[in-house]
Amino acid sequence: MKKDFTKIPLSVLDLALILEGYTPSDSFKNSLDLAQQTEQLGYNRYWLAEHHNMPSIASSATAVLIGYIAGGTSTIRVGSGGIMLPNHAPLIVAEQFGTLASIYPDRIDLGLGRAPGTDQQTARALQRDDQAAFRFPETVKELQNYLSLENKVSAVRAIPGEGLNIPIWILGSSTDSAHLAASLGLPYAFASHFAPRLLHEALHIYHTNFKPSEQLKEPYVMACVNVIAAETTREAKLLATSMKKIFLGILTQNRSPLQPPDETFALPPEAEQVMQQLLTYSFVGNAEDIKQSLNTFVNDTQIDELMVVSHIYDHTARLLSYKMLKEIQKP
Repeated sequence: MKKDFTKIPLSVLDLALILEGYTPSDSFKNSLDLAQQTEQLGYNRYWLAEHHNMPSIASSATAVLIGYIAGGTSTIRVGSGGIMLPNHAPLIVAEQFGTLASIYPDRIDLGLGRAPGTDQQTARALQRDDQAAFRFPETVKELQNYLSLENKVSAVRAIPGEGLNIPIWILGSSTDSAHLAASLGLPYAFASHFAPRLLHEALHIYHTNFKPSEQLKEPYVMACVNVIAAETTREAKLLATSMKKIFLGILTQNRSPLQPPDETFALPPEAEQVMQQLLTYSFVGNAEDIKQSLNTFVNDTQIDELMVVSHIYDHTARLLSYKMLKEIQKP
């Protein structure tokens, strides 16, 4: 069955990137402005990702930031892409998101990830043990239990949270997460913006093994990709140098705030192949080029929703990229 980019929901992933020369406070203001602008444009969701000990990312207190964004918007769904469950007690997550869902009814999503979202030393500083990630399926079920109405007779209850209809998503960059999402009958979001290699295999596993649940009767998949749109391909490629520097910093363990575009930037030869693989699903160019490429991507993957992250230094250029993307989605 042919799927069309123009007919699926578009959503936003934000890491509240810290820009060189600016502060986390500036990042939060930019995030709220982006959320408000994309809400007006008709984007479906605005998710924030949990990361720790990273000079370029300010979304470490993810639930707090979700509340800030939800409080400054009115219709767009706001959620986590995701909460890294090994870092937290499930009861705490249930209470936090129960509170958010009580303040902003029918607008909060709870995306859950298995990875710590940081290095191992920082993961230990978050006071969870080294085996927490291996118990991810069990802790997801524990969290589901706290949020269920049936838990009202238990000795330990999540108040608020209990009985609230908070959609839970499983996030993943591997096939393990696909098996889990399918077995629990939950929607599945794949991080193809930085882990493209297993995308098609994971989606096949999810669709093949999906079991309907109370939350979801049929499989539902969202994939995240990098998009940098500009009036010309040349300008888009220049803007994309900031994104490439972020990914190069990850590869070299030399992380820093997001850098301005750099006309002189060139990848080291030894990083070229790895970077090309990492950025397989990065769509950089003018409107027409991106539309054609995303049509191919959506049809090839058969996804139900597309989430977009745009690592662009200039806030105005970032807003324009999301605006252009929504405009080219029109038939």
